[in-house]
Amino acid sequence: MPAVGQLSERFIRDNIVHAVADVFDETLRRPISLRDWAGPWPPRPSAKPATATPQVVGTVGFLGGARGLVQLYFESALAVDCAGAMLGMDGPELESVGDVVVNYAIGELTNMIVGGFKEGLCDAGFPCGLTEASVLRGLNFRIDPIVTQHRYIYVFDCAGGRVVADIVISGEATDGPAARKRMAPKGARNKGW
Repeated sequence: MPAVGQLSERFIRDNIVHAVADVFDETLRRPISLRDWAGPWPPRPSAKPATATPQVVGTVGFLGGARGLVQLYFESALAVDCAGAMLGMDGPELESVGDVVVNYAIGELTNMIVGGFKEGLCDAGFPCGLTEASVLRGLNFRIDPIVTQHRYIYVFDCAGGRVVADIVISGEATDGPAARKRMAPKGARNKGW
């Protein structure tokens, strides 16, 4: 199995761009484009909370030949638009059912996008599985990874809004002989571990 460190930035970028574009095109029927962006991420919480942009963040992790997570930050208005497109609901319908439906839709979109990203990892020799999606919604917050070995940030424009893909990949595989040796119970060396 190749080393996770052998994944190039270009591979990561092409893989996430392909996964995001596929889901936005096929599921949402929304054009989306990668943009050049060189700002700090995640943004610092605003000293003036009234100027902060509400966000909905979907997160899905991957474990196996590669491990890490993908966080997709949606501006709140774009999250509502995406949920409506996915579920065939208009603004008043979404307002009547509340944020839980938007959160559900963002969780599903995150699953689909990270699923496409994971397929690219598997095709490159890093077989892995996915965790369940989690969704965080709020105003004026910041999410920092605990451990970062490889971090990639890509900003997309869609329907006047912004989606940010924040990808963290650990340099340590959780599958393969080295991982099995670490995880093997004492005395299990000759029992298929």
